[in-house]
Amino acid sequence: MVVCGLACWRCRWLLPLLLGLAIIMGIIALAGRGWLESESEPYVQQASLWESCTRGPDELNWNCESLMDYGWGRAAAATYLVGFVILVICFALAVIAFSVEILRFNFVRGIGGLLFVVAAFQIIGLVIYPVKFTEDIPLTGDNMFSWAYGFGWASTVVVIGCAFFFCCLPNWEDEVLGNIKPTCYYSSPERAPYLN
Repeated sequence: MVVCGLACWRCRWLLPLLLGLAIIMGIIALAGRGWLESESEPYVQQASLWESCTRGPDELNWNCESLMDYGWGRAAAATYLVGFVILVICFALAVIAFSVEILRFNFVRGIGGLLFVVAAFQIIGLVIYPVKFTEDIPLTGDNMFSWAYGFGWASTVVVIGCAFFFCCLPNWEDEVLGNIKPTCYYSSPERAPYLN
């Protein structure tokens, strides 16, 4: 059985792995066409971060219009994309921090601060998109914000959690590195006469 506490040296890679998972979810959100979809048949509406597509009930081809023609579309895409780029930078810094012995805890709090900036940018993009989309784009039928939009929020939640851990991790630097000596407690001096 493997026990993974704060003093477990192998567990130092959990935070960079979580950041990698957030990057994967961010890529799915950026590339996915499921930000908004028709809830039931006929499937006549779908949208990504970049474009909105509609079709008639009997049509096979989608008619798409770019959301980059709208100011809010550019703002939502730019804020989410800026957050994603900073997230990739934080991932690279985290790998460096946990790989190089000397630099390990010198800038871990800085990575945590940058992750809060990432979360702020992503939240702004994720809030602008549905609010302005439903105001400016005519919706057909019953629609829902779907899987790709959910991956965007999942990435943001992982980033927020990692940000807290990166900010708090230097408080337990000695425990993580295994620098604390074990202390032994004896109940009475009679049981340890060699200590006198």
